[in-house]
Amino acid sequence: MQLNQLFERASALAGHRFADVAAALNIPMPENLRRNKGWVGQLLEAALGASAGSQALQDFPELGVELKTIPLDAQGKPLETTFVCTTPLVDIDQLTWETSNVRNKLQCVLWIPVDGRRDVPLAERRIGTAFLWQPTPAQDAQLKADWQEHMDKIALGEVETITAHQGEVLQLRPKAANSRVLTDAIGPDGQLIQTLPRGFYLKTHFTAQIIAQTFEVPHAPPAR
Repeated sequence: MQLNQLFERASALAGHRFADVAAALNIPMPENLRRNKGWVGQLLEAALGASAGSQALQDFPELGVELKTIPLDAQGKPLETTFVCTTPLVDIDQLTWETSNVRNKLQCVLWIPVDGRRDVPLAERRIGTAFLWQPTPAQDAQLKADWQEHMDKIALGEVETITAHQGEVLQLRPKAANSRVLTDAIGPDGQLIQTLPRGFYLKTHFTAQIIAQTFEVPHAPPAR
């Protein structure tokens, strides 16, 4: 598949209800997303033929493209942060921004906005207009600075002091199905400790900026 074919396929989904796409693909339709948080993303991956699955690759590695859905409210504002990838917590001394999975995932993103309004039944929600995005030099610098700050803290054994408030555009927070899922990390004295897995997420004001720039809609700066 070529990039233009992928984009045409994604564009053709615009306006379709989740229920119609799910029925066409014989994918069971949950009543809501409370226990099926990743269902919308999985539906669109199936509709577009994404091949990476849960691997640490872009969703379309042959094209160098990552697929991200973004639920919006009635005003077109993102309703939640956007998961990028899990975070390495050990063996990180050779990692650089240029070789990081965050940069790999975000170097070219096929964004698909979706109706995220809670008061609309899941089956009736519709898919929005897809668009391709690559970080500007300024956005790349913002992402790099946040990534470096988080990774420095991890290397210093301070992973458990990092909060979701840190980072201008890229936050780090626990990523686990439940609190019993633990992984190795560097402790304060350089020893291995057990902690919750962590994931990188794009903050909503950053994705709102991307939406605003793409569709030329007004964008309020983030509250300080």
